Amino acid sequence: MANKKTLASVIGSVVAAAALFVSIPAEESGRKVEATVQKDGSIAVRHIAGRQYLKAYLDIVKVPTACDGVTKGVRMGMTFTEAQCNAKLEEELIAHAEPIIKCIPKLYGRSNQTIAAVGLAYNIGTAGVCGSSIAKLWNAGQWRAGCERFPLFVKAGGRVVAGLVKRRERERVICLKGLPA
Repeated sequence: MANKKTLASVIGSVVAAAALFVSIPAEESGRKVEATVQKDGSIAVRHIAGRQYLKAYLDIVKVPTACDGVTKGVRMGMTFTEAQCNAKLEEELIAHAEPIIKCIPKLYGRSNQTIAAVGLAYNIGTAGVCGSSIAKLWNAGQWRAGCERFPLFVKAGGRVVAGLVKRRERERVICLKGLPA
């Protein structure tokens, strides 16, 4: 599979791809993983600690979920292997990154902002990010102003969730790294 699509090729940064493979499991399931970049640009993920959600469960808004926050095609009663979860994570990260790069083309190759944007999209959806003030500001070249908008996205099921408040702050901090003051 020499031409296999990788997250790194989609977002233009091996560093950002590896960071997403580590941060999304930490954010979605609380598990810790090690991500190693392979010669073909793919990422090998190794479980280190924390619970693995190999059986489907209902998330905070009662959506069937498995692995590291995967909801697409998941139904209650389903069970996955660790290898299946790792493959699903890569598929989901690519599926969230591609539309984000398409609607914010200048994001390609910008590691910190990409990590924050894909993390946000993984949580609120790609349409949510692409239609947001963040996308509008970034497309206008206002990177810092866009990063400062992350704390606006802290609701699930119509209510503010403490975990999302913390998550958006972490994403905001990552987003601002390396930007001029």
